Parts: sequence; structure tokens; C-alpha cells
Amino acid sequence: MVELTQLGTKRALFVMAAEPEYGPHLRARFVPLITGIGPVEAALHTGIALARLEAAGTLPDLIVCLGSAGSRRCALGSIHQIGSVSWRDMDASALGVEPGVVPYLDEPKDLPLDTPLDLPIATLSSGGDVVSGDHWNRVSADMVDMETYAVARAARTFGVPLMGLRGVSDGPGELAGAHDWHKLLGYLDGELAKAVDLLAAHYC
Repeated sequence: MVELTQLGTKRALFVMAAEPEYGPHLRARFVPLITGIGPVEAALHTGIALARLEAAGTLPDLIVCLGSAGSRRCALGSIHQIGSVSWRDMDASALGVEPGVVPYLDEPKDLPLDTPLDLPIATLSSGGDVVSGDHWNRVSADMVDMETYAVARAARTFGVPLMGLRGVSDGPGELAGAHDWHKLLGYLDGELAKAVDLLAAHYC
């Protein structure tokens, strides 16, 4: 069952990757589509949800993809709107195509997202790997996650605007395991909830 949330004058579909990111502050504000972790799960479940909503004549006015992200540039615990998202796994350079560009698809390397709030704007790179340590040297974006590009492609396919909200949970140094990712999720839950409130006020 896919639930839409009324944000002022807009009906929004909230999309998140995993239950650990969905804390009590966010639970008090909306019920998200939880896709599972990674670009394949995000594309699959977002696409299915939007197809069902379209069939029912109830496509949302807006999709909000939110959760945690890694960054070496943005401060731990900070919240950012996503100005654009790219796909770091896509590399068809052997075919003469710029890395990040999908062959035979008329889409730019960096997909633009809506940024309606007075919050810092960051670029985001999505991919199937957890970026840590030296892997950061291959990333040009401000932040990394695993799902937003896939959600963006689904949103563009159905003609629904997408906004990205991400809080920085990790980045500097090597991740020592899942507990390192979990450390800030409770704090980010409250900060992301404040951003959701700003979004609701914006559309009133």
C-alpha cells in the first residue's frame, strides 16, 4: 500500500531506503515508501509504486527522497537539498561515452532536482557501493548515497518532480562497520523532520 502525504497544497510521496533512517520524528509526519538499499531496489519499488498510482489516477505532485548520505565536504549532521544527482557506477567510456552518461538515453550526466527551500544545496552521486576511505578519490560530488539517482529516473519517467533531502551520517575516514553509519541516524531523524516541516510550510 503506497501512502501519499498532504504537504500544504501538494500531495507528496516520501521515499526512503531503510527502516533505520525512519525514526520517531519522521514517523510522526509521514509514511514513506521504503524501497530497500541500493539502486536496483530503489528503481524497482519506486517504479512499481508510481505505476500503481498512475493506474489509480493518483500520481503525487511531488516525490521527496530523503535519508542519510556520506560526505567528505559537508559537515557531519548537516542537512542539504540535492541540486543534482549522478550515477557513479555507469561507465561506458570504452564505447566513447562520458562516464556517468547512460548510452542511448537522452538524459544528462547530472539530473537536476527541485530545491524549493532555504537550505544548503549539494550535489549527490548514487551508486551500488558504500564509499569509504580511498574510494572518495573517485567521487566528484559533494555527497554520496545509493538510491536517489534511481528514484530520479523513475520520477522523470512518470513526469513527477523530485526533491532530495539528505543528512550527512558519515564520510571522513574509514567506516568501521554498520554501527558507524547508525551513530548519527537519531540526530538526523530530528533534523530531517525540521526540513519536512519547512517543506510543508513552503507549500501552504
